[in-house]
Amino acid sequence: MKQKILLWMVLFITLPAPLAWGWTLVAHPEKKVEGGLEFEPICPQFRKTQQAPEEYLKLKNPLPPSHENIFAGQTLFHFDAKPGPCRVCHGISGNGLGFLFRQLSPSPRNFTCSQTVDPLPDGQLFWIIRNGSPGTAMPAFKNLDEDQIWQLIHYIRHFSRKEQ
Repeated sequence: MKQKILLWMVLFITLPAPLAWGWTLVAHPEKKVEGGLEFEPICPQFRKTQQAPEEYLKLKNPLPPSHENIFAGQTLFHFDAKPGPCRVCHGISGNGLGFLFRQLSPSPRNFTCSQTVDPLPDGQLFWIIRNGSPGTAMPAFKNLDEDQIWQLIHYIRHFSRKEQ
């Protein structure tokens, strides 16, 4: 009898609950489900971001895209960057659908979109991370040293690569 009651509880109470509450057990990295609505990242994103000074546009990432540098960038992106981790706005999969995406206009940059990210020079990304982006919610990360910014750029660029 106890087994039948337990089975009934599992089948009729536990399993339908996530559906009734709008939960999803697995989320596709390209989409965000919130309140029963699916949000897809914008690709390509067209936006007028302030261009970096010429001396920055010429910069190339001096660090090799080693596992160590990409991992260091990943740690910054998800946890250690201050004033806050990048994932809060850009999402854990870099698609621009972070926790705050609905409160931000324009929406955060979608790093999974190669049409948007690949043409950006390393120096432009460096400039934006260091100084922020006026007219958006992107803050300045002045406390990061140069190597940390370059590591972060390696990690950001990994999102748009097809062979992840």
